[in-house]
Amino acid sequence: MKICLMLIVVAALAGNSWALNRCSVVNAIRRGGLVGIKGYSLGDYVCMAYHASRYDTSLNRSPTEYGIFQINSYWWCDDGKTPGRKNLCGIRCKNLLNTNISDDVNCLKRIVRDPNGLGASTPWKKYCKGKNVSSYATGC
Repeated sequence: MKICLMLIVVAALAGNSWALNRCSVVNAIRRGGLVGIKGYSLGDYVCMAYHASRYDTSLNRSPTEYGIFQINSYWWCDDGKTPGRKNLCGIRCKNLLNTNISDDVNCLKRIVRDPNGLGASTPWKKYCKGKNVSSYATGC
């Protein structure tokens, strides 16, 4: 009885969280051709994803940040509600909230080519920039 109750509580707390494992993220970034753009390493991208979302693709932490990389709806995607939005990736924000992160990676490729690059990402600036991030990609 206690085990059954514990499983119900765990399932309720889990909600719709769709966290990927680190190697799935590494492989998607490799396939997406992000590595090397503006000198960013695989570790930079994986470190950013970890600190932005803990690899949770369903994360919508604030009203304007979406998915595994916490992509902003003002500049990069269309959430249908952010005033003055630009939608420079040409994607609906809700498409960034599933486990298929190829569209997230494609949008990140566009973001990285912007003059600010990953510097627009608070998690990357705070936890990854200028640090040895190679361990984030090791073993995959």
